[in-house]
Amino acid sequence: MAKIYYNDDADLSVLSDSTVAIIGYGSQGHAHALNLRDSGVDVVVGLSEGSKSRAKAEAQGLRVATVAEAAAEADIIMILTPDQVQAEIYKNDIEPNLSEGNSLFFAHGFNIRFGYIQAPTGVDVAMVAPKGPGHTVRREFEAGRAVPALVAVEVDASGKALDKALAYAKGLGATRAGVIETTFTEETESDLFGEQAVLCGGTSQLVQYGFEVLTEAGYQPEIAYFEVLHELKLIVDLMIEGGIAKQRWSISDTAEYGDYVSGPRVISPEVKENMKAVLADIQDGTFAKRFMEDQAAGAPEFKKLREKGESHPIEATGRELRKLFAWNKADDDYTEGTAAR
Repeated sequence: MAKIYYNDDADLSVLSDSTVAIIGYGSQGHAHALNLRDSGVDVVVGLSEGSKSRAKAEAQGLRVATVAEAAAEADIIMILTPDQVQAEIYKNDIEPNLSEGNSLFFAHGFNIRFGYIQAPTGVDVAMVAPKGPGHTVRREFEAGRAVPALVAVEVDASGKALDKALAYAKGLGATRAGVIETTFTEETESDLFGEQAVLCGGTSQLVQYGFEVLTEAGYQPEIAYFEVLHELKLIVDLMIEGGIAKQRWSISDTAEYGDYVSGPRVISPEVKENMKAVLADIQDGTFAKRFMEDQAAGAPEFKKLREKGESHPIEATGRELRKLFAWNKADDDYTEGTAAR
C-alpha cells in the first residue's frame, strides 16, 4: 500500500530559514516559484543570461538571478529545466556552487536515474513531482485546492531530506490533495512508460490509425476527426471521474458491447508484449541513451519525427474544424504556429 502524506504530515517551518532556488521558469518553474512565494518561502529564480522569462518572473514580483548566483545563494535548488539540458546546466552553473548541507531537488528523476547528474557527498537529493502541468498546479493552489504529487529521496545526507521535501510539497499546496512516496527509479521508469505506451505515444498512434482507416474507407475526414479524436476527451473525462467502469456505465449499451468485443481485437495481447519491450528499453537505459545522443547532435531524429507528426492529415482537418468551435479561443490552438517553431 502506498504511503501518502497530507498537510498534518508536513511542516512548512522546515523551510523558514532556507532560500529555495527555482532553476527555470517554464510550465513547472513558474508554478513552483509563485506557490512557494505565496506560502511564505524565500524564493529566487535562476535563469540564464538573456532569458526571455526574466521579465515575466520579475513582473510577477520574483527575485531573479543567474543560475550560478541562485545556486550559490540557495539552500535548496530545484532543477526544472528540460531533461536534455539539465546535466549541462548542473555541471556549469550548479555543481561548482553546491555546499555540504545543500539539497538538490527534481520534479522528474530522469537525470538521476540514468546517471547524467551525480551529486557530491553531503548533498541531499530528493524529488517533488506534481502530477499535473504547471498552469494547473498554480490554478488549483490559487483556488485553495491542489494537484497531488510524488515525493522521493535518493540521497539523505542531512537525515532530513524527506522533511524538506514534504515541506516543499506543502509549499506547493500538494499536501492538500496527497503526496505519494516513491523512488527515483519507480517514478522515472513508470513515467516514461506511461508517456510512451499509453498517454502520448499509444494514444496518438491509435488516433492516427483510426483516422486513416476511416478516411481510406471513404468516410469524410471531418467525420473521422470527430469520431476518433474530438470525442476522446469525453471518454477520458469519464474515466477520470470514475474509472473505466464509469465510462462504460455512461455510454450506450451498443458502445459498451463494442468495447468488450472489439477492444481486444485492436489492442491485442501482442500489444502488451510490445509494451513490455518498451518498458525494457526504458529500464536498461536504451531509450535515455537514444534520446540524449540525438539531442546532443542537434536533435535530427526528434525534429524529423515531429515534422512527420505535424504533417499527418488529421492535423490539417483539426485546425479547420476547431475554428468552428465557439468555445475555443484562437490563441488556444497552438498548432496554428507549428510551421514557425
